[in-house]
Amino acid sequence: MPTRSARRARRAPGAVVAAVAAAGLLVLSACSGPGPGSGSGDGSGTSGGVSGEVTVFAAASLTESFEKLGERFEEKHPGTHVTFSFAGSDALAASITGGAPADVFASASPATMDIVTDAGAAAGTPATFVRNRLEIAVPPGNPDGIASLRDLTDPGLKVVLCDEAVPCGAAARKALDAGGLDLTPVSYEEDVKSALNKVVLKEADAAVVYGTDVRAADGKVAGVGFPEAADALNDYPVTLLRQAPNAAAGRAFVELVRSAEGRKVLGEAGFLAP
Repeated sequence: MPTRSARRARRAPGAVVAAVAAAGLLVLSACSGPGPGSGSGDGSGTSGGVSGEVTVFAAASLTESFEKLGERFEEKHPGTHVTFSFAGSDALAASITGGAPADVFASASPATMDIVTDAGAAAGTPATFVRNRLEIAVPPGNPDGIASLRDLTDPGLKVVLCDEAVPCGAAARKALDAGGLDLTPVSYEEDVKSALNKVVLKEADAAVVYGTDVRAADGKVAGVGFPEAADALNDYPVTLLRQAPNAAAGRAFVELVRSAEGRKVLGEAGFLAP
Protein backbone atom coordinates (compact mmCIF):
# COMPACT_ATOMS: atom_id res chain seq x y z
CA MET A 1 0.00 0.00 0.00
CA PRO A 2 1.56 3.35 -1.01
CA THR A 3 2.46 5.73 1.79
CA ARG A 4 1.45 9.37 1.96
CA SER A 5 4.98 10.30 0.82
CA ALA A 6 4.59 7.97 -2.12
CA ARG A 7 1.42 9.80 -3.09
CA ARG A 8 3.23 13.13 -3.13
CA ALA A 9 5.99 11.63 -5.28
CA ARG A 10 3.38 10.87 -7.94
CA ARG A 11 2.80 14.60 -8.45
CA ALA A 12 5.64 15.00 -10.99
CA PRO A 13 3.83 14.97 -14.32
CA GLY A 14 6.08 14.03 -17.25
CA ALA A 15 7.44 10.52 -16.79
CA VAL A 16 5.10 9.62 -13.98
CA VAL A 17 1.90 10.49 -15.80
CA ALA A 18 3.23 8.80 -18.92
CA ALA A 19 3.90 5.70 -16.87
CA VAL A 20 0.42 5.81 -15.41
CA ALA A 21 -1.03 6.14 -18.87
CA ALA A 22 1.03 3.28 -20.11
CA ALA A 23 0.29 0.96 -17.22
CA GLY A 24 -2.77 2.35 -16.08
CA LEU A 25 -10.65 32.93 1.71
CA LEU A 26 -13.64 33.50 0.75
CA VAL A 27 -16.20 31.23 2.28
CA LEU A 28 -17.29 28.94 -0.50
CA SER A 29 -20.93 28.83 -1.55
CA ALA A 30 -22.83 25.64 -1.02
CA CYS A 31 -22.75 23.13 -3.84
CA SER A 32 -23.08 19.93 -1.89
CA GLY A 33 -25.09 16.95 -3.01
CA PRO A 34 -24.50 13.80 -4.98
CA GLY A 35 -21.38 13.77 -7.14
CA PRO A 36 -21.88 14.26 -10.86
CA GLY A 37 -22.72 11.16 -12.85
CA SER A 38 -23.31 7.63 -11.79
CA GLY A 39 -20.42 5.89 -13.57
CA SER A 40 -20.32 2.46 -15.14
CA GLY A 41 -17.44 0.93 -13.18
CA ASP A 42 -18.34 -2.04 -11.04
CA GLY A 43 -16.97 -0.33 -7.90
CA SER A 44 -16.09 -2.03 -4.66
CA GLY A 45 -18.48 -0.45 -2.21
CA THR A 46 -21.19 -2.17 -0.21
CA SER A 47 -24.70 -1.09 0.72
CA GLY A 48 -23.30 0.29 3.99
CA GLY A 49 -20.38 2.24 2.56
CA VAL A 50 -17.33 2.10 0.32
CA SER A 51 -14.05 0.24 0.43
CA GLY A 52 -10.90 -0.36 -1.56
CA GLU A 53 -8.63 2.00 -3.45
CA VAL A 54 -9.87 5.18 -5.10
CA THR A 55 -7.60 6.79 -7.69
CA VAL A 56 -7.83 10.54 -8.14
CA PHE A 57 -6.20 12.50 -10.96
CA ALA A 58 -6.02 16.15 -9.89
CA ALA A 59 -4.46 19.41 -10.99
CA ALA A 60 -1.10 20.10 -9.33
CA SER A 61 -2.49 23.19 -7.60
CA LEU A 62 -4.85 20.95 -5.62
CA THR A 63 -2.02 18.91 -4.09
CA GLU A 64 -2.11 20.11 -0.49
CA SER A 65 -5.90 20.46 -0.25
CA PHE A 66 -6.66 17.09 -1.81
CA GLU A 67 -4.06 15.26 0.27
CA LYS A 68 -5.80 16.66 3.34
CA LEU A 69 -9.17 15.58 1.97
CA GLY A 70 -7.70 12.15 1.19
CA GLU A 71 -6.84 11.73 4.85
CA ARG A 72 -10.36 12.80 5.85
CA PHE A 73 -11.84 10.36 3.34
CA GLU A 74 -9.87 7.40 4.71
CA GLU A 75 -10.91 8.33 8.25
CA LYS A 76 -14.57 8.45 7.24
CA HIS A 77 -14.38 5.23 5.22
CA PRO A 78 -12.19 2.65 6.99
CA GLY A 79 -10.83 0.15 4.52
CA THR A 80 -10.35 2.72 1.75
CA HIS A 81 -7.10 4.13 0.39
CA VAL A 82 -6.83 7.23 -1.78
CA THR A 83 -4.06 7.35 -4.39
CA PHE A 84 -3.39 10.64 -6.14
CA SER A 85 -1.69 11.61 -9.38
CA PHE A 86 -1.03 15.36 -9.36
CA ALA A 87 0.15 17.02 -12.56
CA GLY A 88 -0.74 19.56 -15.19
CA SER A 89 -4.41 19.17 -16.10
CA ASP A 90 -3.60 18.72 -19.79
CA ALA A 91 -1.26 15.80 -19.08
CA LEU A 92 -3.83 14.17 -16.81
CA ALA A 93 -6.59 14.59 -19.39
CA ALA A 94 -4.36 12.98 -22.02
CA SER A 95 -3.67 10.07 -19.69
CA ILE A 96 -7.37 9.53 -19.02
CA THR A 97 -8.34 9.61 -22.69
CA GLY A 98 -5.39 7.31 -23.35
CA GLY A 99 -6.89 4.69 -21.05
CA ALA A 100 -5.18 5.29 -17.70
CA PRO A 101 -7.38 3.81 -14.94
CA ALA A 102 -8.76 6.42 -12.56
CA ASP A 103 -11.95 7.07 -10.63
CA VAL A 104 -12.03 10.86 -10.36
CA PHE A 105 -10.65 13.78 -12.37
CA ALA A 106 -10.36 17.30 -10.91
CA SER A 107 -9.14 19.82 -13.47
CA ALA A 108 -7.90 23.39 -13.11
CA SER A 109 -9.96 24.59 -16.08
CA PRO A 110 -13.11 23.75 -18.05
CA ALA A 111 -11.01 23.56 -21.25
CA THR A 112 -8.96 20.64 -19.98
CA MET A 113 -12.06 18.97 -18.56
CA ASP A 114 -13.62 19.29 -22.03
CA ILE A 115 -10.89 16.99 -23.36
CA VAL A 116 -12.24 14.26 -21.10
CA THR A 117 -15.94 14.94 -21.61
CA ASP A 118 -15.57 15.22 -25.40
CA ALA A 119 -13.94 11.80 -25.38
CA GLY A 120 -16.93 10.37 -23.49
CA ALA A 121 -14.76 9.56 -20.48
CA ALA A 122 -16.74 11.53 -17.87
CA ALA A 123 -19.69 10.06 -16.02
CA GLY A 124 -22.34 12.75 -16.14
CA THR A 125 -21.77 16.50 -16.15
CA PRO A 126 -18.67 17.82 -14.34
CA ALA A 127 -19.37 20.22 -11.48
CA THR A 128 -17.34 23.37 -10.77
CA PHE A 129 -16.32 23.29 -7.13
CA VAL A 130 -13.82 26.17 -6.73
CA ARG A 131 -12.07 29.00 -8.56
CA ASN A 132 -8.47 30.21 -8.37
CA ARG A 133 -6.72 33.54 -8.90
CA LEU A 134 -3.20 34.25 -10.11
CA GLU A 135 -0.44 35.96 -8.13
CA ILE A 136 3.20 36.71 -8.81
CA ALA A 137 5.49 34.55 -6.67
CA VAL A 138 8.71 36.27 -5.64
CA PRO A 139 11.45 35.43 -3.12
CA PRO A 140 10.73 36.37 0.50
CA GLY A 141 11.19 40.09 0.98
CA ASN A 142 10.58 40.77 -2.73
CA PRO A 143 14.20 41.85 -3.36
CA ASP A 144 13.47 43.15 -6.88
CA GLY A 145 10.57 45.29 -5.70
CA ILE A 146 8.08 43.72 -8.10
CA ALA A 147 4.73 45.47 -7.69
CA SER A 148 2.83 44.79 -10.90
CA LEU A 149 2.49 42.45 -13.83
CA ARG A 150 4.15 45.11 -15.99
CA ASP A 151 7.26 44.92 -13.82
CA LEU A 152 7.80 41.37 -15.07
CA THR A 153 8.59 42.73 -18.54
CA ASP A 154 11.88 44.17 -17.22
CA PRO A 155 14.54 42.39 -19.33
CA GLY A 156 16.79 42.14 -16.29
CA LEU A 157 14.37 39.80 -14.52
CA LYS A 158 14.27 36.03 -14.86
CA VAL A 159 10.56 35.17 -15.05
CA VAL A 160 8.98 31.74 -15.51
CA LEU A 161 5.47 30.91 -16.62
CA CYS A 162 3.48 27.71 -16.88
CA ASP A 163 3.24 26.29 -20.36
CA GLU A 164 0.18 27.74 -22.08
CA ALA A 165 -1.18 24.22 -22.59
CA VAL A 166 -1.84 23.98 -18.84
CA PRO A 167 -4.46 26.10 -17.08
CA CYS A 168 -2.06 28.31 -15.10
CA GLY A 169 -0.23 29.17 -18.33
CA ALA A 170 -3.43 29.86 -20.23
CA ALA A 171 -4.58 32.09 -17.36
CA ALA A 172 -1.26 33.96 -17.34
CA ARG A 173 -1.63 34.60 -21.08
CA LYS A 174 -5.15 35.99 -20.50
CA ALA A 175 -3.82 38.29 -17.79
CA LEU A 176 -0.95 39.52 -19.97
CA ASP A 177 -3.32 40.13 -22.86
CA ALA A 178 -5.68 42.02 -20.55
CA GLY A 179 -2.79 44.30 -19.60
CA GLY A 180 -1.55 44.65 -23.17
CA LEU A 181 1.79 43.20 -22.07
CA ASP A 182 4.38 41.15 -23.92
CA LEU A 183 6.53 38.88 -21.78
CA THR A 184 9.12 36.31 -22.83
CA PRO A 185 9.91 34.02 -19.88
CA VAL A 186 13.20 32.22 -19.38
CA SER A 187 11.23 28.97 -19.30
CA TYR A 188 7.75 27.51 -19.61
CA GLU A 189 7.04 24.93 -16.91
CA GLU A 190 4.88 21.81 -17.15
CA ASP A 191 2.73 22.66 -14.12
CA VAL A 192 2.25 25.33 -11.50
CA LYS A 193 4.34 23.59 -8.84
CA SER A 194 7.30 23.41 -11.20
CA ALA A 195 6.99 27.14 -11.93
CA LEU A 196 6.78 27.98 -8.23
CA ASN A 197 9.77 25.77 -7.44
CA LYS A 198 11.98 27.83 -9.77
CA VAL A 199 11.50 30.78 -7.42
CA VAL A 200 11.92 28.65 -4.30
CA LEU A 201 15.26 27.37 -5.65
CA LYS A 202 16.28 30.92 -6.67
CA GLU A 203 16.48 29.85 -10.31
CA ALA A 204 14.00 32.59 -11.21
CA ASP A 205 13.17 36.03 -9.87
CA ALA A 206 9.43 35.62 -10.28
CA ALA A 207 6.75 33.24 -11.50
CA VAL A 208 3.08 33.71 -12.32
CA VAL A 209 1.25 31.05 -10.29
CA TYR A 210 -1.95 30.66 -8.29
CA GLY A 211 -2.40 32.44 -4.99
CA THR A 212 -3.15 29.07 -3.40
CA ASP A 213 0.31 27.83 -4.35
CA VAL A 214 1.93 30.91 -2.82
CA ARG A 215 0.05 30.20 0.39
CA ALA A 216 0.96 26.50 0.34
CA ALA A 217 4.65 27.39 -0.01
CA ASP A 218 4.49 28.45 3.66
CA GLY A 219 6.83 31.43 3.54
CA LYS A 220 9.27 30.11 0.95
CA VAL A 221 7.93 32.73 -1.46
CA ALA A 222 5.91 35.92 -1.18
CA GLY A 223 2.90 36.80 -3.30
CA VAL A 224 2.20 39.96 -5.28
CA GLY A 225 -1.35 40.53 -6.47
CA PHE A 226 -2.18 42.35 -9.70
CA PRO A 227 -5.50 43.63 -11.10
CA GLU A 228 -5.25 41.76 -14.41
CA ALA A 229 -5.72 38.51 -12.48
CA ALA A 230 -9.43 39.35 -12.25
CA ASP A 231 -9.65 38.76 -16.00
CA ALA A 232 -8.09 35.30 -15.70
CA LEU A 233 -9.90 33.45 -12.92
CA ASN A 234 -9.92 29.68 -13.40
CA ASP A 235 -12.93 27.47 -12.66
CA TYR A 236 -12.10 23.99 -11.34
CA PRO A 237 -14.50 21.18 -12.37
CA VAL A 238 -14.56 17.65 -10.93
CA THR A 239 -16.15 14.47 -12.25
CA LEU A 240 -16.47 10.78 -11.65
CA LEU A 241 -14.99 8.93 -14.63
CA ARG A 242 -17.12 6.62 -16.75
CA GLN A 243 -14.73 3.67 -16.54
CA ALA A 244 -13.96 4.17 -12.84
CA PRO A 245 -12.55 0.92 -11.38
CA ASN A 246 -14.14 1.83 -8.03
CA ALA A 247 -17.13 3.98 -8.92
CA ALA A 248 -18.70 3.84 -5.44
CA ALA A 249 -15.57 5.16 -3.75
CA GLY A 250 -14.97 7.69 -6.52
CA ARG A 251 -18.49 9.03 -6.15
CA ALA A 252 -18.01 9.31 -2.40
CA PHE A 253 -14.76 11.26 -2.88
CA VAL A 254 -16.47 13.71 -5.22
CA GLU A 255 -19.21 14.16 -2.62
CA LEU A 256 -16.58 14.96 0.02
CA VAL A 257 -14.93 17.54 -2.25
CA ARG A 258 -18.29 19.25 -2.78
CA SER A 259 -19.46 18.97 0.84
CA ALA A 260 -19.32 21.66 3.52
CA GLU A 261 -16.22 19.97 4.91
CA GLY A 262 -14.56 19.98 1.50
CA ARG A 263 -15.46 23.63 0.95
CA LYS A 264 -13.90 24.49 4.31
CA VAL A 265 -10.60 22.75 3.51
CA LEU A 266 -10.43 24.35 0.07
CA GLY A 267 -11.40 27.76 1.38
CA GLU A 268 -8.67 27.61 4.02
CA ALA A 269 -6.19 26.97 1.21
CA GLY A 270 -7.31 30.19 -0.53
CA PHE A 271 -9.61 28.78 -3.22
CA LEU A 272 -12.56 30.98 -4.15
CA ALA A 273 -16.27 30.35 -4.50
CA PRO A 274 -17.35 29.23 -7.99
